[in-house]
Amino acid sequence: MSTQVTKRSQKAGLPPGALVHVGERKSASTELSILSYDEREFREQEIETIEQSGAFRERKGVTWIRVEGIHQVEVLERIGDYIGLHPLVMEDILNTDQRPKVEDYGEYLYIVVRMVYFDKDDEMARDQISLVLGRNFVISFQEKELDVFDPIIDRIRLAKGLIRKRGADFLAYCLLDAVVDNYFAVFEKVEEGTEELEDRLITDPPEGTLQTIQNLKRQMIVARRSVWPLREVVGTLQRRESPLIKESTVIYLRDIYDHIVQMIDTIETFQDTLSGMLDIYLSSMSNKMNEVMKVLTILGSLFIPLTLISGIYGMNFKFMPELSWRWGYPAVLLLMVTVSLFMLLFIRKKKWL
Repeated sequence: MSTQVTKRSQKAGLPPGALVHVGERKSASTELSILSYDEREFREQEIETIEQSGAFRERKGVTWIRVEGIHQVEVLERIGDYIGLHPLVMEDILNTDQRPKVEDYGEYLYIVVRMVYFDKDDEMARDQISLVLGRNFVISFQEKELDVFDPIIDRIRLAKGLIRKRGADFLAYCLLDAVVDNYFAVFEKVEEGTEELEDRLITDPPEGTLQTIQNLKRQMIVARRSVWPLREVVGTLQRRESPLIKESTVIYLRDIYDHIVQMIDTIETFQDTLSGMLDIYLSSMSNKMNEVMKVLTILGSLFIPLTLISGIYGMNFKFMPELSWRWGYPAVLLLMVTVSLFMLLFIRKKKWL
């Protein structure tokens, strides 16, 4: 996994609230759709302009405006002007490298969360989801590469659960819950890869193991940066500092908070496991190197006396007594073999080999 660092140099010197898209473009164009519902009725429609949402917002019930693809600045600017969003909110929506947070603007709450998923290349990627929670509406801003909100749309269409009976704050809870549940799916895949790598690491570490461990460690860093601030977001919402959050929704927010704490514990466990795997890998490589050096040392020890003998009889002195001896050459070879066997038996007795 490669962690992408968003460059913000293009915003240098611009005034606060300047609308500049910062991030990766993941969709061809900005698409708008509306889901309007109450306990009895449900309507779903794709719209071309934000002004068409006025008729839906005036109706009773809850209106969910979905904005998919946020790179078209002029479209986002019209949405902000029509809804009455603060320029700083629009700036944060276009800046897709925001830290998860919640901000209270009186008539609405602005919530930022980060969704983590695996892309087509099996690399961990992040996507920013911005939510604007009003009295009877929710606006979601996101890219279209992966949509975790499809189960919620199905529940609204089929009137399953409590979502059609509750207000906009419950819809915002459902959207947050979908993002959190997606983390569990991601962590399950990471856990499977970690267990498989751990088994292979103990038996025979394959080539590229170190790179795989480092990629997993970076994935956990990305996940931690996304999950840890999310606990603060849900904690702020469940304290009901805004009248937009009803008492009946708080208990569900507490459930999300518990899930986030569980995810943080899981991330810390993964990080400890990966650190231990890295130590095991380095120790395994060191042991392999020691085995290689041990074999080379034993071979060197066997040939050292042979080199000494051959070196002595390789000297060109005229009066060496063995030079004129008929059996001198076979005797020296026999001596070399005897010394080699003695050294080999000595090494085996010491259990060095």
